[in-house]
Amino acid sequence: MPKAYEEIADDIRRTIREGLRKPGDRLPSEAALAKHYGRSVPTVQNALRLLSEEGLIDKLHGRGNFVRRPRTLAVRDNGRHQWEKNRAREPEATRAETGATEHDTGLCLDDLVFYAKYREFAAPDELADAFGVPVGTTLLERTYRTRCAAETAPFNLVTSYLVRDMIAANPDLLDETKEPWPGGTQHQLHTVGIEVDRVEERFSARPPTPEEARALELPAGTSVIILRKTSYDIDGRVVDVSVVTLPGDRTELLFTTSLERW
Repeated sequence: MPKAYEEIADDIRRTIREGLRKPGDRLPSEAALAKHYGRSVPTVQNALRLLSEEGLIDKLHGRGNFVRRPRTLAVRDNGRHQWEKNRAREPEATRAETGATEHDTGLCLDDLVFYAKYREFAAPDELADAFGVPVGTTLLERTYRTRCAAETAPFNLVTSYLVRDMIAANPDLLDETKEPWPGGTQHQLHTVGIEVDRVEERFSARPPTPEEARALELPAGTSVIILRKTSYDIDGRVVDVSVVTLPGDRTELLFTTSLERW
């Protein structure tokens, strides 16, 4: 038999799913809900906590509980890398018109807020092995966060690694203030004579760490998708390793495979 707070949650959930309560609507106060359902305020609070954990409502401190607005969906397809390569040799004005996030979300540049942070550090065993360089080789770590201006959580958490000496011929590539870079990483590499030949992507899923859950504003129980992307140049050399943490509640992965005809 359902508990009292589960019955209340079921009824509020129904009103949301049937459209009787719209995204952004404020729910009645806890006291008003308690009176409506003939239950105690703590029982109502348990119901609201359950709905919050499901991602159906948001509790804003001092303001109340609101029906959660759907977050912008990002569709990541396997054609994005060729799309980026096609743009790498275009004029800057063309490259500046749109980027990978706009490609994935359908948003415009003015809809986005972008953040980048660079740091140099010595390559640990795993990354040294991935790049085929000695342990301790200087790497450039680049951290990216991009979000919709109307939202507070980024679309994903991106950390990209480059071998510093491989790109040092262009000092702008070591300068985070040059971000966002029109044309992305493939154009950055193009400026130092590197052409990306293929991109390998490996996906896995797991529960988020507390830090990831906070940064991505994940509802309880939502998994993250971990993407490890390795880019190779035309000589088979690894030129970029990126780790992308994708929120499971707003990411769709789309793969289209063309098959050879008989």
